[in-house]
Amino acid sequence: MATETLTLGKALNTGLRRALENDPKVVIMGEDVGKLGGVFRITDGLQKDFGDQRVIDTPLAESGIIGTAVGLAIRGFRPVCEIQFDGFVYPAYDQIVSQVAKMHYRSQGKVRIPMVIRIPYGGGIGAVEHHSESPEAYFAHTAGLKVVTCANPQDAYSMIQQAIASDDPIVFLEPKRRYWEKGPVELDAPLSEAYPLHSSRVARAGADATVLAYGPMVRTCLDAATAAAEDGRELEVIDLRTLSPLDLTAAYESVRRTGRCVVVHEAPGNLGLGSEIAARITEECFYSLESPVLRVTGFDTPYPASRVEEEYLPDLDRVLDAVDRTFGW
Repeated sequence: MATETLTLGKALNTGLRRALENDPKVVIMGEDVGKLGGVFRITDGLQKDFGDQRVIDTPLAESGIIGTAVGLAIRGFRPVCEIQFDGFVYPAYDQIVSQVAKMHYRSQGKVRIPMVIRIPYGGGIGAVEHHSESPEAYFAHTAGLKVVTCANPQDAYSMIQQAIASDDPIVFLEPKRRYWEKGPVELDAPLSEAYPLHSSRVARAGADATVLAYGPMVRTCLDAATAAAEDGRELEVIDLRTLSPLDLTAAYESVRRTGRCVVVHEAPGNLGLGSEIAARITEECFYSLESPVLRVTGFDTPYPASRVEEEYLPDLDRVLDAVDRTFGW
């Protein structure tokens, strides 16, 4: 089985290429996705190889991109829309919530919307305003949408193909600060044998405390686990991968063993995904918990100027501090 070392961005590019090759109904559309190959070069070379009828440069109009994709999906295509930056998705929010999420329900199951909305999200790249948002809770809260996020190149490669093959509308969140991180990718493995799209998994086994994360924070938590191991404390890190529907099976099993849980995400804490996860962990594992479920999140402010973003983003020290606090009860 061929295994190559790819960056997360290149793994996404390769996954998109496979999807275009395997299904002539797949089309990619977005701002600068064609000739330029996207601002992060995720679609680099695809228009050259598949033509401008399948990799389409659109006007700077996010609502128009999503609205056009709804029509294409109804007519049997599988559109993959790129929102150039997370903060640009809000003009399309009406289309996503009012049309994309509701069409299947509105039609009593007669109409499917097999489309993917790719959104580079999160901070850590020194960007200006509107370029470092974490909008996942808006979409996870919306019935009718599925929301997933990858954290490593292997998942990027397989999950983007699985999302495109799905008959449901999926918001596919890509951790932009991790685009350049490398990892092994099995390119020849059949998609049917890939890890299930809507399943979480253990990224690092441990016995002392459970740390739950997704997207860009998985790497941060793995680094925290490595640092904790030097002090003799083994953290179990779980990559949630799917935010709607949430899969907390592995989390429940882990917390029942460790008795301690910390949830980590970049988005602000107020009504973030961590709140829902903490509530479910408490409901399901109450008698196993040795301490309250703690959260490490971004602060409840607009994303700050790039020169101070490292003060805003959860880091290794904040994760380890939360873990220490769980042992203080």
